[in-house]
Formats: sequence, C-alpha cells, structure tokens
Amino acid sequence: MTGRFAELFADAGVRGWVHAVPVRGAAAETGLDADAPVVMASVYKLPVLVTFCRMVDSGDLDPREQVTLEPEGRTPGPTGISQFLDPVRLSWRDAVRSMMTLSDNAAADEVLRRIGVDRVNETMQTLGLHSTRVLGGTAQILQRLVDDTETRSPAEAFAALGDNDTIVRPAGYDPVLSSATTARDMTTLLSALWRGACASAEQSAFMRAVTASQVSTARLRSGFPFADVTVAGKTGTLGAVRNEVGVIEFPDGDAFAVAVFTRAARADPLLPKADAVIGQAARVAVAELRRRG
Repeated sequence: MTGRFAELFADAGVRGWVHAVPVRGAAAETGLDADAPVVMASVYKLPVLVTFCRMVDSGDLDPREQVTLEPEGRTPGPTGISQFLDPVRLSWRDAVRSMMTLSDNAAADEVLRRIGVDRVNETMQTLGLHSTRVLGGTAQILQRLVDDTETRSPAEAFAALGDNDTIVRPAGYDPVLSSATTARDMTTLLSALWRGACASAEQSAFMRAVTASQVSTARLRSGFPFADVTVAGKTGTLGAVRNEVGVIEFPDGDAFAVAVFTRAARADPLLPKADAVIGQAARVAVAELRRRG
C-alpha cells in the first residue's frame, strides 16, 4: 500500500503522510510514514476541542458561560468571527463550535487563551499522544509568518508564500519549530474520541457532532461523496500545507479514523489536486481496511 499512496501523492505534486485504522474491532492499519512528525496547521484545533470537553467534564469550565470577543486584537481569518466588525457575545461551547465547523481563528484563539496551551499539552500526554505538541494558536502562527517573510501583515505574508518565484522557508513548515503531531497520533485521538474513551458520553457526543458539521468538503469528503456516508473531520491549511483528519462512518456501522497530511511542491494558494488527493488517499486506505474485513 505504501507504493500506492506514494503514487497518489506524486501525481498531485505533494509530499504526503497518511494513516488509517478501524475505530473499533481488529487492530488493522494502513498508511505511509505514519510516525513522521508533521505540521498541524489548524488541525491543532482538535486537541483544543478535546481539552475543552475534558475541562467541562472536570467542572473546570462552564460551557454556557458567556464571553465577548472584541474586534480589537481579533485573530484574522477567512471565516467566522474573524470576519466580523463588531463585538460578538456567545457561549464558550458556541465558540468551540465555530472553531471546529468553520475553522474560525478568532474563536479558536479565544478558547485557547481560556484553557491554556499547557493544559492542551498535558491532555495529549495523558492520552498517550507523545508526538503531539501545540505551541500556540493561530495568532502566533501568523505573526511568525510575518516575521519569516519580512512583511507587514498576514495578507502580505501569504502573498509572499504564494509566489513561486520567491524562496521562502517559514518556520511554520517545520514540525520541529511549530505545532506538530503524527498521522498515527491523530488516528489514535479520533478513535478514542469516537469510542467515548477520552470524555464523558455527553461531551463525546458533542465532539462527534461538531466535527461532523464541518463545512469544508474539498478534502476527506471528496473521497466519499455519498449521502449515506458520514465524514467528520478537521482541516488544516498553511500555505503549501494542506491536511485533514477525521472519521469515516458507513451505514453498515463500520467506522475508520483517517489522517492525511500534505505539503505541496508549488506555492499556489489554489491547488485543487492537492486538496483532492487527501480524499483519494483516504478512500484507498479505507477500502483496503474494509477489504481485510
């Protein structure tokens, strides 16, 4: 299977890492470089989600408590509260929902400030995810990009990243210098989440619901364009980095945790083949696991 994955990634012009396992049952697996460190980008929001829900379970956080997100200092982004001009008041759990369904940067950074980076990393260690490390939120990632590209704003930084005639080596592309994980760690986390092994039944149901409500469909979902197949996931994008991790559920009850991380050879901001290969790799992985039974 490693050769098949390598062919798919090469045809799409990306380097790729993939891992897939059944959520329940036999200890089967398939993948490519599943234990190699990879850049998380917005996939870091999944560990934030799990940490938030465990804090709700422990009584350290009231999910219905209201928080006001002021426009000053709000983390920029293309979706959600990041796009709003006025103060926004909502509950913590609704901020988490926006963070996951829309990959809302402003909501994510506010939630991360509330729970703390240290608490996220402690949670990952407790769950046995020793290759997963969150260094900060999206605001930190964007500021590092601005510094690395010697530009004045995130918009200018992304323009520099998208220029194929300019050589830019941002720290955000290096898993040693940025928030990082492995494909195996993410399938381990997703499997535990789906089995209800990392939070209460109520909070596990909440996490499954918000990941299944993600609006992005260009990556994992593109590999499973069937109305009776549920795709729940979290994307991550940072210049040439395009990722998605999630769970694929079939009407017969089969469910598979899949993690696909990629980095494109070209810097263009729009690379449909680089998005689509995430779904293709996931489909190949899941088909192989279903074939093994």
